[in-house]
Amino acid sequence: MFKGHPKGLIASALANMGERFGFYTMMAILALFLQAKFGLDGKNAGYIYATFYFSIYILAFVGGLIADKTRNYKGTILTGLVIMSLGYFLIAIPSPTPSPNLPLYLTLTCIGLFVIAFGNGLFKGNLQALVGQMYDNDKYSKLRDSGFSLFYMFINVGAIFAPFAAVGVRNWWLSRHELAYNSDLPALCHSYLSGTMNTEATTKFSELAQSVSGSFLVNDLTAFSNNYLNVFTTGFHYAFGVAIFAMAISLVIYMVNKKNLPNAKKVVSDKSAADANTIVMDAKEVKQRIYALIAVFGVVIFFWFSFHQNGLTLTFFARDYTFLKVFNWDISAEIFQSMNPFFVVFLTPIIIALFGWLRAKGKEPSTPKKIAIGMGIAALGFAVMALGSFLYDLPFYSSVDPEQGGVPLAESLRASSFLLMGTYFILTVAELFISPLGISFVSKVAPPKYQGIMQGGWLGATAVGNQLLFIGAVLYESIPIWMVWTVFVVACCISMFTMIFMLKWLQRIAK
Repeated sequence: MFKGHPKGLIASALANMGERFGFYTMMAILALFLQAKFGLDGKNAGYIYATFYFSIYILAFVGGLIADKTRNYKGTILTGLVIMSLGYFLIAIPSPTPSPNLPLYLTLTCIGLFVIAFGNGLFKGNLQALVGQMYDNDKYSKLRDSGFSLFYMFINVGAIFAPFAAVGVRNWWLSRHELAYNSDLPALCHSYLSGTMNTEATTKFSELAQSVSGSFLVNDLTAFSNNYLNVFTTGFHYAFGVAIFAMAISLVIYMVNKKNLPNAKKVVSDKSAADANTIVMDAKEVKQRIYALIAVFGVVIFFWFSFHQNGLTLTFFARDYTFLKVFNWDISAEIFQSMNPFFVVFLTPIIIALFGWLRAKGKEPSTPKKIAIGMGIAALGFAVMALGSFLYDLPFYSSVDPEQGGVPLAESLRASSFLLMGTYFILTVAELFISPLGISFVSKVAPPKYQGIMQGGWLGATAVGNQLLFIGAVLYESIPIWMVWTVFVVACCISMFTMIFMLKWLQRIAK
């Protein structure tokens, strides 16, 4: 599989696994943690979630600028790893729940999230830039797309285990306090403490409280609510701490293998000053390449606005509308976040083989065409969610939200887990046509002296899409659930048709 690829590819991918572990820990539990700990509604949790993921990607632009100016990619990457670890440490420190001082503790949490985002910004785009530089050599240039696909596959290995680790630690902490997990209870606890719960919901709450308390009789629902919320969220704090160990492993791997990564090349505009380690590019070509990349960045915003709903509205859907059982196995809402990285690892060799077969026949699509195809596949994934939600006749969100006087949906009325699984499968296929190949396209087209900042630009476009994620949370609480997914179908279709419109121009620039 790695035959013919640069020696540093595996080392780069393994060094990135810790970052992916932390990223998918956040994807799985951050929005749910914010709601359980601070009693936030989906909209306000969505604002924080969207801003965090915006910061992760927009700060990659800053990290790319720093590395390009200093030409010290390796040192910037190392600094990012250390700072990310510090951020996870800050939010892993338990604090009391319900919070005795909401503004203070919410601010401290946001500071920890910013530290993680800043470290990620120094790390993420610059490591991708180094991988791209490995394929600047003519010996490897034809393998650029497959190289980035392999890189993308291996960094997601750590992501598969992140949700399981987070759920395992949270449930272990609950069991140590002789309690069990129930996805509906945090919202019910907050609703009971705030006095918004109706009689029907109170009856449901009392039944669930007793069901998770084993042999202990629950007589005081106020005391139970305070205790359950505190234990539940402390388990989440410790789950964030697991990411520190993953970051430490990545740090060791990076330090051991740093020598196998390329050093930044010099860039000059005067051909007379060029040597074997210098790349020459005139100003007109530089300008054309930057224009092409900016155009692609603008298009993919719509895709990321849709795709990264997996940690927000799709996770809310798993908690509120999905029957959390697969083949008689009880699962947690967070576990669905393992689907995406699992499918990335499982499907990448198949996608690479498909493109290799087409390449051998001289029919392999260009990278921009692959990206356009991926956007069409993403639209199909959300169409499946829209159709499934409509056929299950799922009720309006306010009718299942205890804070709005609703009652959690009965298991018999919930959608099958296979609806979400099928959607994640389709969306992952789309991702494999877009994310690694988009990174590959940027590394190929970006002018050499702007490699870091252009990788940061790709991530910056992702950041803008992520900042718009909160719209999904607002829609989730405002319109029928099937209509939410229809909005994302439209967004992905806009991306696809715009990409098709620019196809010939992008293919000419990328030659």
